[in-house]
Amino acid sequence: MARKHRLFSGQSRKAGLPPGTLVHIGTERSGGSVIDVTVYSPDSVEEFRPEGFDQCVQPSPGPAVTWINLEGLQDVELIRRFGECYKLHPLVLEDIVNTTQRPKIEDYGDYLFIVARMIGFTPEQGIETEQVSMIIGQNYLLSFQAGTVGDTFEPVRERIRSGRGRIRTMGADYLAYGLIDAVVDNYFTVLEGMGEIVEDLEDELAQGPNQQILKRIIALKRETIFMRKGVWPLREVTAALERGESPLICDTSRVFFRDTYDHTIQIIDGVETFRDLLSGMLDLYLSSMSNRTNEIMKLLTIVGTIFLPLTFIVGVYGMNFKYIPELEWHYGYFIIWGAMLAIAAAMAIYFKRKRWL
Repeated sequence: MARKHRLFSGQSRKAGLPPGTLVHIGTERSGGSVIDVTVYSPDSVEEFRPEGFDQCVQPSPGPAVTWINLEGLQDVELIRRFGECYKLHPLVLEDIVNTTQRPKIEDYGDYLFIVARMIGFTPEQGIETEQVSMIIGQNYLLSFQAGTVGDTFEPVRERIRSGRGRIRTMGADYLAYGLIDAVVDNYFTVLEGMGEIVEDLEDELAQGPNQQILKRIIALKRETIFMRKGVWPLREVTAALERGESPLICDTSRVFFRDTYDHTIQIIDGVETFRDLLSGMLDLYLSSMSNRTNEIMKLLTIVGTIFLPLTFIVGVYGMNFKYIPELEWHYGYFIIWGAMLAIAAAMAIYFKRKRWL
């Protein structure tokens, strides 16, 4: 299992620069930036992909909701145009292109700025993470994602196209709920994949510990720690959306954010459970290796104890004195061998009865 992300990689590139300087930090999306615009109302849906952002795409008047999604954040000039069009704070733009942000929510009065982390998981690559930033306005929503993990928002688009649920009858705040809920639901998918690996590790560990299992346990434990760093702040974000006082979030949508908050609590419980299981497996591995070492040392000690008296006898028998009575014995050699074998057998039987062997 290989980790492809580093939490603070690239942060040194911003050292010494003034606040609000746009410097892209993170993985670049292959193929450049892509803008998708979705405008929907209870009666209609329009989707299009503009070639660029030369002209400011303004929200549609009336009850229609405009959702603009930018995938690929390496073009900082494009991000700056978004900021000029929607009058976004320079620090917001800076946080959008710096894709190592901690999940958070900030209230700027006319809009809310939300940062969350989408994750993907494969047994071969481990956890892959991607920052998604959202700007929630009166009747519009801007979302910015690096486009390196996958399209987690496609189920939301399908609901908008088909008119399923209440998403087309609600405002931009409910759209934000749908996107955040899609991010949170993906955490459950990752937990299920990690749970299968944890169960396999438990079975392999029960059969016998080895260095390969130890490496997998440590790698998976590191992944759970990284996942925990993403979901714990997300709980604070959903709690603020549920209990906040921003007029951009209506009371009807707060009920749904409460449900998302409950889901984040369940994810946190699952992550903590995996951490405890992996810590227990690591302790079990170390105990098993310690017991194996003790067994080996016990065996070596027994062997040494058996040969200790034999060595003593051979040492005495081989002393170079002129008058040694046994030197004249016709069967002395066989007698001494018989004595050594008898002592060794007696000690082995004694150790066996003591259950040392």
